[in-house]
Amino acid sequence: MKLRLLDVSILIAYLVLMLMIGWYMRKKASENKESYLMGGKKLPWYMLGLSDASDMFDISGTMWMVALCFVYGLKSIWIPWLWPVFNQVFNMMFLAKWLRRSNADTGAEWLATRFGTVGKNVKASHNVTVAFALIGCLGFLAYGFIGLGKFIEIFVPWNLIEAYVPFHVAPEYVAHFYGIIFTLFAMFYSILGGMHSIVLGDVIKYAIMTVGCIAIAVIAMVHLHGSGGQALHVPAGWSNPFFGWHLNIDWSHIVPDANKKIADDGFGLFGIFFMMMLFKGVFASWAGPAPNYDMQKMLSTQSPKDASKMTGFVSIMLLPIRYSMVIGLTVLALLYYNQLDLAAPGGGTDFEKILPGAINNFLPVGILGIVLTGLLGAFMGTFSGTLNAAQAYVVNDIYLKYINPNAPTKTIISMNYIVGIVVVILGVVLGFFAKDVNSVLQWIVGGLYGGYIAANVLKWYWWRFNANGFFWGMAAGIASALLLPYVKVWFPSVFFSLDLYNWPMLFVISIIGCIAGTYSAPPTDTEVLKKFYRTVRPWGFWKPIHELVVADNPSFQANKRFKLDMFNVVLGIIAQACFTILPMYVILWMKLPLLITVVLIGIIVLILKKTWWDKLEN
Repeated sequence: MKLRLLDVSILIAYLVLMLMIGWYMRKKASENKESYLMGGKKLPWYMLGLSDASDMFDISGTMWMVALCFVYGLKSIWIPWLWPVFNQVFNMMFLAKWLRRSNADTGAEWLATRFGTVGKNVKASHNVTVAFALIGCLGFLAYGFIGLGKFIEIFVPWNLIEAYVPFHVAPEYVAHFYGIIFTLFAMFYSILGGMHSIVLGDVIKYAIMTVGCIAIAVIAMVHLHGSGGQALHVPAGWSNPFFGWHLNIDWSHIVPDANKKIADDGFGLFGIFFMMMLFKGVFASWAGPAPNYDMQKMLSTQSPKDASKMTGFVSIMLLPIRYSMVIGLTVLALLYYNQLDLAAPGGGTDFEKILPGAINNFLPVGILGIVLTGLLGAFMGTFSGTLNAAQAYVVNDIYLKYINPNAPTKTIISMNYIVGIVVVILGVVLGFFAKDVNSVLQWIVGGLYGGYIAANVLKWYWWRFNANGFFWGMAAGIASALLLPYVKVWFPSVFFSLDLYNWPMLFVISIIGCIAGTYSAPPTDTEVLKKFYRTVRPWGFWKPIHELVVADNPSFQANKRFKLDMFNVVLGIIAQACFTILPMYVILWMKLPLLITVVLIGIIVLILKKTWWDKLEN
């Protein structure tokens, strides 16, 4: 362990600062429900954007990305499309402003603008959205909890503190013990200060992470290109981001276990994997933001225009900084692989240990403390943002809707505290049952979101789609996703090991539920649809409603931006990929690809200035 007094002091100072922020913001947060959950919808878009980017910079995801970068090289930039990362581009170009025009506080409350508030089908659609949101939040809390524990375990070996713990902790639960300790800090400041303390804490954490990431990038470049620099020992094709049907990266004579990881991941047929990922990603992006912290930040902006700006700001602030760390730690791990202890408990290699192992071995005193603090802050930011979203759904969409609609502000704030504690306990318990970071991630993005997408695409673009269709589409998809792990055990030969490849089946099941549910119930009330169409102004299959709106108001103009929005989306995705690979080219000092990437970014920025920024409206 290389932690010194300076490193520990930086970490402790940060934790104390977060507690102080939570305590200081508690009064402002407790003014009313909207102030607690949404920051009063008065926070600047750039602070919300920094907060959102900061929340996406989590330990578990970054550990996963460093492992991917080590094994897959520059081709690893495509694998996060599993989320998909480019959903931020769709949000930026049109979906964020559509969402914000509702002026709702949660995704479930937003449904009232689309389906109305009357009828058992409307109630069912509301409830299934709350259920999905809570399942997703708990899954992400467990995902972050696992990654945090594995991370801390490397820096603070259990044998150093075991004597000071008054009870026995089995070796397999040491990571969980560490996770619980730091989870308590995140819980304290986020529950006390609500959205105000979360955003301020995220901005501080982002500044710390930026310093740490740039330091790692510089250290990696010095080791790689400085006097006495070394060459990377990597297989052919590792430094090429482009690919064919097959991955064609062979680690047999370098790190044989990397080939096993490629086989276990199911990414060998990379062309098919990419097509499946792109197909799923486009539909997931058309569905709009999932009901998590990302959606809450959009709904917390001051206006629809600000919501668009915020989501565009996220990719710019997140990707270059995050990938400076990813490629920097990957380079150090490749140069000094034999110095890292990456042994998995059951044998083989645990590539998710590369990030903490490289940090622990190659960062100097002070920088180590900054990076460690930033990554712990990353966990706390993601955790607190997810927790805030879960609180919003339970308090706003269950307690205030069904239990105590007239609750005074003091009671609402108290309920937020209670719900926050309960959600944290459930997330930690789920973390004990999850196998590893990747298993949770695959289930969330490949399984659970497969059940979410169909109903949430149709709600934006098809006027005839109703609350009954939404409920049955969501219910069929979520139930299939929840049952999938068990069915795969019973019939292993029928299903793929990678949940992404089972996604089309879940999608089709959900589509069937959507269509059957829609046509087994009457259309949504015409007045509700007219108001939604006038307010949100989506494009899509809305002709019958458009004619009714025009009959009421002949001056009303339909949204004819579909082609322009899709053009902007394509440009945005290309720019996002360029921002991702830019720090990789810098640290590897691949001059020609770097120059092409910079020029491409410049051209796209100039075009989007005219086709997107100048045309933003509320």
